[in-house]
Amino acid sequence: MSTADPSSPPHPSLFRYTLSFLLVGIAWGLTTPFIRRAALDFHPAPHSSLTALLAKEPSRRSSSSTSPTSTSRWRENLSWGWWWVRVRVLGAFWTVLDLLRSPRYAAPLVVNLTGSVWFFLLVGGSELSLTVPITNSLAFLFTVLGEWWAEGKVIGRDTWLGMACVVAGIALCVGSKSW
Repeated sequence: MSTADPSSPPHPSLFRYTLSFLLVGIAWGLTTPFIRRAALDFHPAPHSSLTALLAKEPSRRSSSSTSPTSTSRWRENLSWGWWWVRVRVLGAFWTVLDLLRSPRYAAPLVVNLTGSVWFFLLVGGSELSLTVPITNSLAFLFTVLGEWWAEGKVIGRDTWLGMACVVAGIALCVGSKSW
């Protein structure tokens, strides 16, 4: 008699799991150096709303100035503080918007986030104790390869040895679950 439950969905093949792990590792690891390079090379354009806000900087009196009351000094400092927060928030908003408009940044980011969706789907259908270390280890390996590709970094002997140890560790994790 078969002990398999007919209502349970069939498990994907080992090939599909392996391909899924590789795709997530590639999506996370290979895109990271490209995102980093695009962010480092990014120079934000000036925006009129931010420039106008910077022109309206409230004056700050020094503590030695003769202010009638401590309340008015408090209000001046509060006004300057709110101005500073508005400048920072508006600057961050425009920077994020400009980065997302840049294809050099947005394209690898979309692939990276797609890898996160794949990982979420993979975790739902596979063993967690294998999925997390394998995908994170593969992401590390592909990050090293991506840095070589995107930035021309030389992969040293110690790095190659470390990468071989990571691959051996992945093999041990998979082997321990299948024996």
